Parts: sequence; C-alpha cells; structure tokens
Amino acid sequence: MNDIAHNLENAAEPGLFRRLAALLYDSVLVAALMAAAFTLVYLPLAIVFGMENIQDYPLYKAAITTWMFAVGIGFHLWFWTHGGQTLGMRAWRIMLFSSDGRSPSLKQAVIRYAVAIVSLAALGLGFLWIVVDPQKRAWHDIASGTRLVLVDPNKT
Repeated sequence: MNDIAHNLENAAEPGLFRRLAALLYDSVLVAALMAAAFTLVYLPLAIVFGMENIQDYPLYKAAITTWMFAVGIGFHLWFWTHGGQTLGMRAWRIMLFSSDGRSPSLKQAVIRYAVAIVSLAALGLGFLWIVVDPQKRAWHDIASGTRLVLVDPNKT
C-alpha cells in the first residue's frame, strides 16, 4: 500500500455541514462563471448580429444552453481531476481522492457529477446518506469509487 493510500485510511472525513458549505461556495463561483460565459457569447450575438432576444433564435438558445452546462460541469470535472479540489473544497479543507489514493479519473469525475445530481434531485437523500454511512460517504462517493478527506491547508 502506498503512503497516500495509507494516509487516506487514517484521514478524517468531512461532515455534512462542511460538504454543503463547499457546495454552496462552489455554486456561487459557478454561477459567476456561467454569467461570464453567457456574456461572452451573448454580447457578440446581440451587438454584432442584432439578436437581443435570444428566445427568437431556438438554435442559438440551444447552443448557449449547452455551452452554459458545459462550463458548469467542466468547472467540477477539471478541478476534481486536476488536484482533487474545487475552490470551495480548498476553502473548506476538503480533498477528493480515488479509493486507491490517486486523483480521480475523468470517468470517476463524470460518474460522481451525474450521481450527485441524482443525490440532489432525490431531495438531498444522497447527501444525507453521509449521516448513516460509517465512512461518511454520499451516494456519489460510493458510485464513483471516490472519497473526500479533510486536509491540512499547509500541505495542499
């Protein structure tokens, strides 16, 4: 067993409050990022092509909607697979690892994201599962083979 995996076995898991606080922090950041992404696309369409009301252009509306989802999802996938921490996770001293102690793969990150949406859609039950799981895992942790641990801010 490598040192990281051994250290993960002894690491403390974040509780529900800390996870939700990081989620809220990231939600604010993603909202701002999506607003910027929207503006980057919408302003040229409105100014250059006179498309002020995007509702009148279903194809552009669909493209912008897809772009916005890609930005929001991409935020999480990028940070999870490149260092294991979103900015909210960093602020709340949480780090994501694969169950083998490595950074999560893109496949794990996609599964994690998809099941997290289901966890939220099920009235938050997937997150509340942390309270009953002995390892404090949410549904998306279990499904993706990942786990969150508390980290020393001086070592990240």
